Parts: sequence; structure tokens; C-alpha cells
Amino acid sequence: MTRKFIVASVATLAALAFSNAADAASAAIEDAKDNCIVGEQSDGYLGVVDGAAAGEGVRREVRSINQQRKSAYAQLAARNGVTIEDTAALTGKKLVENAGSGQCVQLPDGSWVKQP
Repeated sequence: MTRKFIVASVATLAALAFSNAADAASAAIEDAKDNCIVGEQSDGYLGVVDGAAAGEGVRREVRSINQQRKSAYAQLAARNGVTIEDTAALTGKKLVENAGSGQCVQLPDGSWVKQP
């Protein structure tokens, strides 16, 4: 199997896992996503879009979710012989592409845009 295929497969599996986990995400995080307070970043992690509107509870949940994601990326990367960064970036691409309408996502250049 080629490295590119393995990395793409890992990213797809991780994106599926995170999309299922999103169903169980807290109402606060879902609300924050819907209001562009937090959003999916191109690096595979959640980010704070509007720092002034993000309360400490939301920030704490974002940190917790990102720790869980990093752990999942590390496990997937180790099983498939790829880097955590490759796994996270490819998953981030899928998460950004699949973000809901009206949610904010971060582009690779660091800018935030609202999904149409």
C-alpha cells in the first residue's frame, strides 16, 4: 500500500469517528459552532473564532476535545505508520469540508470563513 493511500484512509476513518463524536458533542459546543464562536481548523483541531464571545466553559471543552483528537490521531498514526501531523491535517481537511452550513472553518492560510 502506498503511503498516500494509508494517510487518506486514516483521515477518512478519523473524520468518520469525529463526525460520530460530534453527535455526542455538548450543546454548548454545537451552539458555539452554529454561532461561529468556535470552528473546525484546517489542522484537525477545534479553534476559537471569536475570543470575546467564547466563555471559559466553551474554551475548556475545546481544549478537552482537542486533547481527545490528538490522542486519537496518535493512535491512528502509530497503527498506520504515518505522522500525527499528517493524520490531523487530512482529517482537518475532511472536517472543514463537512462542516455545517453557517459554521465557521479555518482555511490553510489561517483565515476564518463561514460555510455557505
